[in-house]
Amino acid sequence: MTSAPPPPGHRPDAPLPPPRAVLGAQTWRECGYLLSSWPLDVAAFVFVMTWLFVGVLTSLTVIGLPLLAAGLVGLRRLAVSERARARLLLRVAVDEPSDLRASREAGFFPWLWATLRDPVGWRTALFYVVRLPWTTLTCWVTVAAFFVAWPALPWLVRWMTHVDRALVRTLLGPSDELERRIAELESDRSTVVDASAADLRRIERDLHDGAQARLVALAMDLGLAKEKLTQDPETAARMVDEAHGEVKLALQELRDLARGIHPAILTDRGLGPALSAVASRCTVPVTVDVDLHQRPAEAIEGIAYYTASELLQNVSKHSGAHRADLEIWRSGNRLMIQVTDDGRGGADPTTGSGLAGLAERLAAVDGLLAVTSPTGGPTTVNAELPWRDRHHRQKGTSR
Repeated sequence: MTSAPPPPGHRPDAPLPPPRAVLGAQTWRECGYLLSSWPLDVAAFVFVMTWLFVGVLTSLTVIGLPLLAAGLVGLRRLAVSERARARLLLRVAVDEPSDLRASREAGFFPWLWATLRDPVGWRTALFYVVRLPWTTLTCWVTVAAFFVAWPALPWLVRWMTHVDRALVRTLLGPSDELERRIAELESDRSTVVDASAADLRRIERDLHDGAQARLVALAMDLGLAKEKLTQDPETAARMVDEAHGEVKLALQELRDLARGIHPAILTDRGLGPALSAVASRCTVPVTVDVDLHQRPAEAIEGIAYYTASELLQNVSKHSGAHRADLEIWRSGNRLMIQVTDDGRGGADPTTGSGLAGLAERLAAVDGLLAVTSPTGGPTTVNAELPWRDRHHRQKGTSR
């Protein structure tokens, strides 16, 4: 019986190929997670049991409730590190729950009450109590598998870490959609703060470089005119006439600045007249259609005004359009804004333009911005804001 011929290119004296690793990088990470979870969970379990025992025993004393609250704060911090470990080793992304910043700012007793009712801290305590038996089992199963079931280890640790992923998502993540939304809004608060700071710097710059500088020059001109009043009345009269023109320019700059802060027409008459005034100053003819049977809350109305104003300003500066349309209406619990133009298109809010900043501001107040702008046009920008009813102040009547 003859043996099969060797494969082409085979040499009897060639070295053997290097052995292939049974475990991949992700399997090693999962093994590291399973092996490290048990000692960490033992320490956390001891902390939880001690905290509950001492906290419950002292709950009727002065220090009992603050002690329970402090333990819940500590558990929150443990949960932060556990979520980070799960992200690093298990590649599972878990949103951070909302924090207790607002309750801390309100004072000690509101913070104490909010902390004792904090579902995140209590679910973290449950997490470490429930998971200790599981991590005890998985840790020693992983150790044993290294010696007796090496080829099956990748599938074994993958199945066991699926349970850990489910526990982390269920007990250490935000409790519901509302809490996730609160966390998103809290993360967006910095955007609102930065935008407000930028607006204040702009107002300060406009005052310093515009109206203030003009008023200083006006005061100096009037001082010179006063000195020449008796010696050269004609020159003084000419200087007073020039100063009168400067006064008009300064007043116009102040009106423009005040209109940029909060236009009086918006307060007095609402979005329709205010945006019609904005449209009349555009370099592109704009048709305005505001279909609202009642006015929204002042804050929402102001945001809608500035959103529509900025979109119309973009049409004037960048679109190259011949006409544009602005429509505002209410749909359920949302205030809808739509601006369309027949310009060149190509607007992209992802390129860091003014649209990107506008989208961030809207997102910070639970709003949305959607842009449809193919090259060659037309461009349609839709913005949504949450609807809030306006609260009217009732004036008391005397008899």
